[in-house]
Amino acid sequence: MTTTAVHEADIRTGAGSDTGWGVASDTGTERPVPRWAERVAHAIPLVLLAQCVWRLPFAFGFDMGTGTGSIGSLWISVPYILTLSLLTEALALLSFGLVRGWGEVVPAWVPRLGGRRLNRWVAVVPATLGGLGATALFGPFTLGALGLGVSFGEYDSGFWEFLFRACVLPVGLWGPLVLALTVHYFVRRGPSAARAAIPAVNTSTENANRVSASS
Repeated sequence: MTTTAVHEADIRTGAGSDTGWGVASDTGTERPVPRWAERVAHAIPLVLLAQCVWRLPFAFGFDMGTGTGSIGSLWISVPYILTLSLLTEALALLSFGLVRGWGEVVPAWVPRLGGRRLNRWVAVVPATLGGLGATALFGPFTLGALGLGVSFGEYDSGFWEFLFRACVLPVGLWGPLVLALTVHYFVRRGPSAARAAIPAVNTSTENANRVSASS
């Protein structure tokens, strides 16, 4: 591969730029993904993890100081709580589609559709609806944890109330973080981003030619 080809490949994939708040590498996307977007995608499952873990004892009849008692037979509570927690994290992990190649091109293993390029609206519409829904659903929990608006009722002790508030405090970030990634995905895959990439490739080609000529 020539020096020019290497420079052009680096621009398209973001290789060699994985520092600080620059460009992430190895995302498999057509155009580079900023490091901040990569970090946001990793943060989304983490902001939900604490409340998923807090919920798990309910599966085995422990009410975490809420005074509500058991939610039912173990045959019901265990699969219900585990499924709810796993489903929550699975939905959070879907956010990686906004910063990965499989969010732009259907994976090859998908029958009949594998390898097809996705219209950006296929991801933007559900991501926007999901982000708005998560904001509406979980935003009040974050506000309530801060003592604003929603009341969470009485707890057996101040410790249990503090633990609950600490675990649900981050969940309200889910929706806004997804919406931020969605806006970036929409812009990154838009025609304006494609036009902006052309001068960068041309500049890289000119620089590479100068290097080759001087050597």
